[in-house]
Amino acid sequence: MSQELNRLSVSEAQEGLRRRDFSSVELTQSCLQAIDEAQELNAFSHVSADIALERARDADQRLAAGDDAAMCGIPVGIKDLFCTENVPTQAASKILDGFVPQYESTVTTKLREAGAVMLGKLNMDEFAMGSSTEHSVYGASLNPWRQLDSSIPLSPGGSSGGSAAAVSADLCLAALGTDTGGSIRQPAALTGIVGIKPTYGRCSRWGIVAFASSLDQAGPMTKSVRDAAIVLQTIAGHDHRDSTSAERKDTNFVDSIRGDIRGMKIGIPSEYRVDGMPAEVDQVWREGAAILKDIGAELVEISLPHTQYALPTYYVIAPAEASSNLARYDGVRYGFRAEISEGEGIDDMYEKTRAEGFGSEVKRRVMVGAYVLSQGFYEAYYRRAQKVRSLIKQDFEMVFKAGVDAILTPATPNSAFPIGQMVDSDPIKMYLNDVFTVTVNLAGLPGISIPARLDAKGLPLGLQLIGRPWEEGALFNLASALEAALEFNNKPEKWW
Repeated sequence: MSQELNRLSVSEAQEGLRRRDFSSVELTQSCLQAIDEAQELNAFSHVSADIALERARDADQRLAAGDDAAMCGIPVGIKDLFCTENVPTQAASKILDGFVPQYESTVTTKLREAGAVMLGKLNMDEFAMGSSTEHSVYGASLNPWRQLDSSIPLSPGGSSGGSAAAVSADLCLAALGTDTGGSIRQPAALTGIVGIKPTYGRCSRWGIVAFASSLDQAGPMTKSVRDAAIVLQTIAGHDHRDSTSAERKDTNFVDSIRGDIRGMKIGIPSEYRVDGMPAEVDQVWREGAAILKDIGAELVEISLPHTQYALPTYYVIAPAEASSNLARYDGVRYGFRAEISEGEGIDDMYEKTRAEGFGSEVKRRVMVGAYVLSQGFYEAYYRRAQKVRSLIKQDFEMVFKAGVDAILTPATPNSAFPIGQMVDSDPIKMYLNDVFTVTVNLAGLPGISIPARLDAKGLPLGLQLIGRPWEEGALFNLASALEAALEFNNKPEKWW
């Protein structure tokens, strides 16, 4: 039985642990065995087996004493962007080689205090800059899904690709990811799982290696909408160490899931019908809208006119903030330091360390960011992008003010693509993978991706629901109703 425990959802495991059907140690051992058998996926960058078993034993003691914390005893994976005490945190970058934090991020602290079991750290794009988990010092992660009658390795998306692959392949029951422009929702869609980016400020960013501080947000990646609500309930909350963390009244996200969405008004944005969208993506969007109408929602055509400027706006703001955040990696305080020759000085050490320590995509974005912030270009690019960002946010505000409760869109413009197909050709093609997701980050809204169905190649396609700010409870209720109607229960066939 223990070999199959890793296939459970969080809510199923929660019930089994409380009935004493199995222990957290048994559940954790099942996941560790699955991780060991799935090394070909390269989902985990660091497995902390000893820590996991120690925390599982502690969780079993807590459960025996009547602890009712929802995540107590549940094995989870943590994206390599979260600082974890005495466990390497490298952000998938050579420049942080050897960095072992002596402190814990707020979000992982909340999981730890709730009794969750950390299995290890998950692979990702370096500093979360990418959409395929190919820009990693650990090498690329592979998608557990493959096309019908094909052995071509596929990308799990990114930047939280390791998290998505681990959940999809049942290596852990849930995982933490971060979302700056779609890095939770896009890989969730490409691997057939659920991923939510909460409202900006819902979860603390303290202890998370920063990419773009006004866009980054932590969130769960899970096997079901209910599981996502359970995890978010645990990690959300105000943190005085993060000035962008909001003081909000606690909401029980799980209790918000009632299944009744009658009378909800769902917006269908015309601007998301982009040129070149595959017919299957458009069809699954139409099917999702029809299902919502059948179960009681009202569909409304809406306009978000500044959507067309979202990608260029994002790719000005995000690199600008990244170039500022990544200035701290200089080879002096922590991580990798390049060797310098006799006669060379500290400036040479800085240059060599950053040249050798950062990967090509990170260097590309740092250079773009430095350019748009430089004298003579700040007003033309960065300041103008911030103004357009305000217009994008206003578009959403006007739609919600008009009575729309949520917005339905595709999650991605395509299903999973082969490793190397985009990253080796034109980086702009890769950036276009975020076309449906970046607006949510620019506006600070909550967005959730849920699996819808398989395409003709046998690969998952996802739908995205965008909610009102701070109304994750209503979003979970809507997503759960759509999830139940879609009845997506497909799993990848094990080939690894």
